[in-house]
Amino acid sequence: MLSADFKPTLLVTGANGQLAREINTLAAHQNSYNFLFVTRDDLSIENRESVELFFEEHRIDYCINCAAYTAVDNAESEKEKAFLVNAEAVEGLAEICVIHKVKLIHISTDYVYDGSAGIPLKEVDAVDPVNVYGSSKLHGEQLAVEKNPAMLIIRTSWVYSSFGNNFVKTMLRLFKERDEINVVADQYGCPTYAADLANIIMAFIEKMKDGNDLSGIVNYCNEGITSWCEFAKEIKTLVQSNCVINPVPTSSYKTAAKRPLYSVLDTSKIKELLHLEIPSWKESLRKCIEKME
Repeated sequence: MLSADFKPTLLVTGANGQLAREINTLAAHQNSYNFLFVTRDDLSIENRESVELFFEEHRIDYCINCAAYTAVDNAESEKEKAFLVNAEAVEGLAEICVIHKVKLIHISTDYVYDGSAGIPLKEVDAVDPVNVYGSSKLHGEQLAVEKNPAMLIIRTSWVYSSFGNNFVKTMLRLFKERDEINVVADQYGCPTYAADLANIIMAFIEKMKDGNDLSGIVNYCNEGITSWCEFAKEIKTLVQSNCVINPVPTSSYKTAAKRPLYSVLDTSKIKELLHLEIPSWKESLRKCIEKME
């Protein structure tokens, strides 16, 4: 039986990424867990021997895998690298977690869907990625679950934060540099504030710590549906920019990777599991921008 003062240890990979840095922010204000944050330089998840050695040297209770290859356009020409990090490495991590009795929480993406749906996507809906990045993330899910059926996968979308590089920070920079910008208006989804997702992950771990068996796939994003253009306009409003935003179709904005036109996530499952209300994307965006200012 565990002592009352036992603190579970949480390993967080991809420590330089925006989600891991939001988890680190939470970690600084709690004393219920021991945290191990590792960057790629500390622990490369595609190096199986290094991962095995790390797990042997450290007593770990939960692993939150935030490490990923996320350069969507570059993935089209770096397919092997994307699949190595997002699929093969995740498979190995999942297997090692089973061996060491570590609960694995893995972060995935709305890009596993093809974007052809007209209604919010449930976890059980058909998956059919339209680009290499999405394919690599889906393959990672599939390989990992084969090795570790008890793992939890959280699919999320349009992630932003006060940390790292993301759409919000790009818009803030462009508003200062230009008088006018074009933003795609026919791709629809749900922005996700990484700080909110960090809280969700910790809520799952709290329930797991209490003995709840949580596994499978869940969707998480903030409430509401928007387009990239409307997202940009809301950022503009919050910072009171005078930059003109022109809506343009996807067809006029050429990228190496195709994007899903509709990847709105249905979050009813996660609400039921955690008994919570999810903040609206506008409310969370306001909080993020206030933090940055």
